[in-house]
Amino acid sequence: MKHLFSILILLLSWSASLFGQSDLAQAPDFQLADLHGKTVSMKDYQGKYLVIHIATTWCPYCNAEAPYLEELYQEYADKNVGVLIIDVREPQELVSQKIKERFNLTFPVLLDTDGAVAASFAPEDVLPELARDEIMLASNLLIDPAGRIQFMSLLDTRNFDSKLIHIKEKLNELIQAN
Repeated sequence: MKHLFSILILLLSWSASLFGQSDLAQAPDFQLADLHGKTVSMKDYQGKYLVIHIATTWCPYCNAEAPYLEELYQEYADKNVGVLIIDVREPQELVSQKIKERFNLTFPVLLDTDGAVAASFAPEDVLPELARDEIMLASNLLIDPAGRIQFMSLLDTRNFDSKLIHIKEKLNELIQAN
């Protein structure tokens, strides 16, 4: 628990400082299978805005946000915006039933079977005493068309935004600026 608290404090510091930086972090490249076995990669979204939701089926914050991710996907479909869920370390059948089918999602749900992709989105200094794949960090990210992370929020009691108001505000700001 002490490690988790330290990690959350570091992540909160990182996410707050991200928005003041002129050099935004580049999103890591990845290739993951979706629920139908099709390979999806970061490169598939080059030139688009991309909202990534890192989740698990047992995460109450993730489940609360899932219907709003579908709403965001529908609302921004014609605005060059993609949406993905990256589920961490869970079997395909469970993810299909508890996320895709339960919430009638029409965008891709990807399987990060070993947690490596989810961990690759964490800043380098976030996991000082744990291996990067020892903990799943539920979060939302907004990647711009150039592949830079423009927004990151953690799914915890302090930052929880079930209706995705903050990510939509940032997305609207970026779309209007271009």
